[in-house]
Amino acid sequence: MGKRIIQQARGHGGNAYRVRRNAYKFRIAYLRKLAEQEGTVAELVNSTCHTAPLAKIKSAEGIFYTPACEGLVEKQMIKILGKEVKEGNIIKLKDAPVKTKVFNVESRPGDGGKFVKTAGSHAIVSRVVGTKVILLMPSKEEKEFQGECLATVGVISGHGRKEKPILKAGKMFFIKKSRNKLWPRTSAVKMNVIDHPFGSGRGKRIKSKIAKRNAPAGARVGHIRPSRTGKKR
Repeated sequence: MGKRIIQQARGHGGNAYRVRRNAYKFRIAYLRKLAEQEGTVAELVNSTCHTAPLAKIKSAEGIFYTPACEGLVEKQMIKILGKEVKEGNIIKLKDAPVKTKVFNVESRPGDGGKFVKTAGSHAIVSRVVGTKVILLMPSKEEKEFQGECLATVGVISGHGRKEKPILKAGKMFFIKKSRNKLWPRTSAVKMNVIDHPFGSGRGKRIKSKIAKRNAPAGARVGHIRPSRTGKKR
């Protein structure tokens, strides 16, 4: 008798496939209502599930967390919603000159920041077209944003994290486990027949199957239900 394949087991939940809640206790987001003011970097925080260290910012409206930029230190004063373009300051995109490096960019005004939040990354202000600002993203593609969107000036710290090699599998195991990532990934055709429909060495060149329309993702095992089957008459 077969057993649940790993997609079904992960979807069902359980301690083996569930991330620790403590890993995601810090939420990266600007406060929804910020006024022009000076903020303080209260603390630099290490978060397990984030690639970069986080800066705990104290403002008049409250406390929020954002990725720390290079050169940022504790007790440093930063300007929020000002006109000064200095590393660590939070500004509106319309106030950023061309070629300014920014990160933690809002997708739309007030959403807290959705783009460019990985260690060592940054976007560059390419040009301004009316009320829109065009950014050159880390992927080398250009993306359009509203001028009222917030962003932080500078480059996110921790850019050399991939330069140090991971010398043993045990270290990678705990890195992936801290973020609830499935690792190591095993090819389906290399599994035993009870572990996956593609298991065993036989029948690797079989015809494609038709998945049931309402089957869960684990039962589909990579198949997409066609809109119709059979010969068209």
